[in-house]
Amino acid sequence: MFESLAFAMGAPQAGGGAGGPADMLVQFIPLILMFAIFYFLLIRPQQKRAKEHKAMLAALKRGDYVVTGSGLLGRIMEIDEDTVVIECAESRLRMTRGAIAGMVDKSGKPLSAAPAPEAKNDGK
Repeated sequence: MFESLAFAMGAPQAGGGAGGPADMLVQFIPLILMFAIFYFLLIRPQQKRAKEHKAMLAALKRGDYVVTGSGLLGRIMEIDEDTVVIECAESRLRMTRGAIAGMVDKSGKPLSAAPAPEAKNDGK
């Protein structure tokens, strides 16, 4: 019964199955490729977004229109090192700077990171 299983497994390879350094590198290539893919598709873009958000928070000033992480739209009335007072309709809300998700214009449309190119009017 077990003899057929032993023959099916085949004879051991010469060298005892221990591979050299080149064989170990070949085995790790898929792991290295997976890490590279995760880095360029997930980790690097997230770090870039976090860096842009941090720069946006540092550039906030009184009078800017912002949207919070919970979706509230308002204008900054007071700003400190850690806190911001936002005017929403007729009320004022005090929150941390980190609660601000982005900047918007007066109508509530998100501001893009780069200004939109202006349309050229050639008079035609």
